[in-house]
Amino acid sequence: MKSSIYFINPAADFPTYFNAENYEARGFRRATQMADLAIPTLAAMASSAMDVSLCDENIEPVNYDSGAEFVGITGKITQFGRMVAIAKEFRARGKKIVIGGPYASLSPEMVRPYCDVLVRGEIEDIADQIFADLASGNWKDEYVGGKPGLDKSPVPRWSLYPNDRAVMATLQTSRGCPFECEFCDVIQYAGRKQRHKEPAQVLRELDTLYAFGYRSVFLADDNFTAYRSRARELLQALRAWNLRQTNGKVAFLTQVSIDAARDEALLSLCAEAGLSTVFIGIETPNEDSLIQAKKRQNSKVDLVEQVHNFFAHGIQVVGGMIVGFDSDGPGIFEQQYSFAMRSGIPIFSLGALVAPAATPLHARIKAAGRLKEGGGEVAAVPWSTNIVHPSFTEDALVTGLRWLANSLYHPEAMAERLIRFIELLGKRRDPKLRDPMKAGQMRSIDRDAIAVLGQVPTLGKAESAMWNTVMRATAKKPEATAFVLVAMLQYMQIRYMYELGQFWEIRPGEPSPASTTGPSEYRRRLPLVV
Repeated sequence: MKSSIYFINPAADFPTYFNAENYEARGFRRATQMADLAIPTLAAMASSAMDVSLCDENIEPVNYDSGAEFVGITGKITQFGRMVAIAKEFRARGKKIVIGGPYASLSPEMVRPYCDVLVRGEIEDIADQIFADLASGNWKDEYVGGKPGLDKSPVPRWSLYPNDRAVMATLQTSRGCPFECEFCDVIQYAGRKQRHKEPAQVLRELDTLYAFGYRSVFLADDNFTAYRSRARELLQALRAWNLRQTNGKVAFLTQVSIDAARDEALLSLCAEAGLSTVFIGIETPNEDSLIQAKKRQNSKVDLVEQVHNFFAHGIQVVGGMIVGFDSDGPGIFEQQYSFAMRSGIPIFSLGALVAPAATPLHARIKAAGRLKEGGGEVAAVPWSTNIVHPSFTEDALVTGLRWLANSLYHPEAMAERLIRFIELLGKRRDPKLRDPMKAGQMRSIDRDAIAVLGQVPTLGKAESAMWNTVMRATAKKPEATAFVLVAMLQYMQIRYMYELGQFWEIRPGEPSPASTTGPSEYRRRLPLVV
């Protein structure tokens, strides 16, 4: 009889921008924005030696009565609290606990007390040994992986995953990033030398995801366009693959750096392949902060102009925004707001600067004696930080964040950015991308998404006005429809996140808490949506 293992992806310790907790809160079954890639990949690695079962806690509750001998837990820093709670409960029931993943690799001393087996680093090179040892009962208390070639990564075992409750699939085509942003822990975990899957390997994974009904795929690369020649080769393969599909095309989303905007041919190829949305860590328009953070790729360029170049190619941008850099002064909140409104980016993930363990920022802040007392490294983004700012009090930072969050996502401001995006959106290069799927093949999460969208106008008078105004603008430019609806779904998650965190309090029209002169001139010029 085979030994068995129960792999768990814990829920986050607090709502996040890009999850989908709002589905359950609004009366629907649990769902996740992005299918978890780790546990079905682990399942594919372990299946030859052990019986495997999976749980993504974002979708279904943990089965503490599982008959598995081992419980494998993965997770990031934002999941640490749940990782510990799940491990303790299973240990009390006599299970052996295996913990790995990004947080275990970056902060092993934090995880070690809660597991019998600790796995650090990437697992492909050591997976066979780990699972054979577990199956035989002769395991070590720690395994350390290196930086393997991605050709060793198997096609994930998606047949074990609840695919009908994930908005989009997840597929990784590379690991690592050549940049050295001070606050980012990616390069500490995955390295600066990027490793890649061959196009044929990527397409095999795509074929599997397509068969499970996914028509939206997040390419979970740290920086998809970092190596241009490789990106072009893969994009050409994705374009050809997408054109061969007869039951609806696939829209791809990924992470890139702003410098990709300067490569017109690359952007055209992205659009033709179906890469419709990119996440860009813009962080801040404050040049001094960019330089200090070593975010050199963002400095000395017109960030708004670069963003608009993506729009012109029919590609939407989701932006990362951070406040609390050492160089940020009292005016940073209005500066960020002004930038956001000029950019036309509908959705920003906004948060205070946090110093994760193992990063150069953490080392610098710790050496300066500025790690918050008892602060460790976990912070509930966006409303806390583990850094003592040189000029802001923590209360001033949180108050400013609250003002900025409410100002960005007030329905009037949200509508204005969406309308600006619609106006700037260039002709789609992928006219067949949104071919509808055949009737009856829509997944349960797709039906629920439509129902959640129907709740947007019911949130209040201002939200109803936002919906009506944006829908009128969209009707004049139908190619923007899919982008707008996805942004509205993300808006619903953000509203849920802010309301649950008691962040949804301040209404626009009020001055920034750092301002002594009342609303800025830019603020006064905001049109009233009617």
